Amino acid sequence: MRDDHESARRDFFRNAAVLGCGLVLPSGEAWAKPDKAGEESEKDEGVTPTEDLMREHGLLNRVLLIYEEALRRLPGPKRDMPPEALASAAGIIHHFIEDYHEKLEEDHLFPRFEKAHKLVDLVKILREQHQAGRRLTAQIEQVATPAAFKNDLDMLKLRNSLNAFIRMYRPHEAREDTVLFPAVRSIMSAHEYAVLGDQFEDREHELFGKEGFEGMVAKVAGIEQTLGIYDLAKFTPQ
Repeated sequence: MRDDHESARRDFFRNAAVLGCGLVLPSGEAWAKPDKAGEESEKDEGVTPTEDLMREHGLLNRVLLIYEEALRRLPGPKRDMPPEALASAAGIIHHFIEDYHEKLEEDHLFPRFEKAHKLVDLVKILREQHQAGRRLTAQIEQVATPAAFKNDLDMLKLRNSLNAFIRMYRPHEAREDTVLFPAVRSIMSAHEYAVLGDQFEDREHELFGKEGFEGMVAKVAGIEQTLGIYDLAKFTPQ
């Protein structure tokens, strides 16, 4: 029995050695870096239209955090909130979210859902909320000034507008991300979907130059740094 056992062990290690000779393990560098063709393939794939819209919702959320920080600072006599920081944040909402992001939805998505008789009631509410958001942004921009910051009535209007904007846009963007955007592929062909992505990208660079979305992220980060809320670790509960 012992001889049979030793023989089996020798056969196992001999076979393993033979198999091992046929394996070429990549070095650590090869694991860490994809080949050049793989990199080019990833770049060519780009961002899909709904992914594009959803990451823009991420930018919107960062501005909503700035609005929440303004609400935290505004009460009381000190009003420790730079009006220019709030004006810059409202400007990003106005020009990037409302004039660009929402216009893409209104021009390219909402009509397709209505034509397909799909999610029509939701689209109606989303469109109405876009209009309401623009009215609130105009009110915020109007009083995001050094002079208005000294006026109690203007500050009350500002806090009301900020609260209303945040309260509406949290569920607004969540409903788009979880209901509207996942249904986009069901109302258009793969080719139409790909063309839509190119249209979104072209419009982005037409309005905001080569930097596009990344430039807007940098602007938001600059406001966060001014207010001392850029460090993500600060949001971790102690």
